[in-house]
Amino acid sequence: MLTKVRATSARQGPACGKTIDMSEKRLRRLRRPELPKSTPALARYLLGKTLVHDLRGVRLSGRIVETEAYVVGDAAAHSFRGETPRNRSLFLERGHAYVYFIYGNHFMLNVSGGSEGIGEGVLLRAAEPLEGIEQMQLRRGTENLRALARGPGRLAEAFAIDRTLDGADFCGSGVLWLGSAVRRVGAIGTSVRIGITKEAHRPLRFYERGSAFVSGAKALSR
Repeated sequence: MLTKVRATSARQGPACGKTIDMSEKRLRRLRRPELPKSTPALARYLLGKTLVHDLRGVRLSGRIVETEAYVVGDAAAHSFRGETPRNRSLFLERGHAYVYFIYGNHFMLNVSGGSEGIGEGVLLRAAEPLEGIEQMQLRRGTENLRALARGPGRLAEAFAIDRTLDGADFCGSGVLWLGSAVRRVGAIGTSVRIGITKEAHRPLRFYERGSAFVSGAKALSR
């Protein structure tokens, strides 16, 4: 059963947001030709789109509100030293999942962004929960709606992402996919990337301005 949830506009907090009835929304899977060929452009394009993971008996979905791009020649990118068994999915054609485990305690979900063999990607940093919220709360151990998928590790945990989904085709017919927007995206902000030491100055982080679900310091999200 699809659920009604309270979702925020770009300039509103949760208390004054609009209710989105997902049962009335015709969510469709994105097609690969729709995805921009430039990885930074893809990172911007994904804002407002819907991340979906269909589990047995429940759908987890949310609006993507924050992303980061990693490109060729970028010392912070996992592809910087070339293809390995661990990062092979990052070299797939744009629109595939690259999932890796970090810090010994959480996964990170990325969307491959280049042509096959290139090695670029978009890290999904935060999402506004839409469906399967109770299951997300159980997985995350909190009822705080804002905190469920606010940050890449939390997002992966809330959406039940692990290495079994590495290489999944976001534009295919599988359980993990990217969907159309359920609401227009608000003003888009750009900033330096968060939580890295190499080439941290690059303005390759994109986010929906004013969203309560965006991660990072408030000074980076105005």
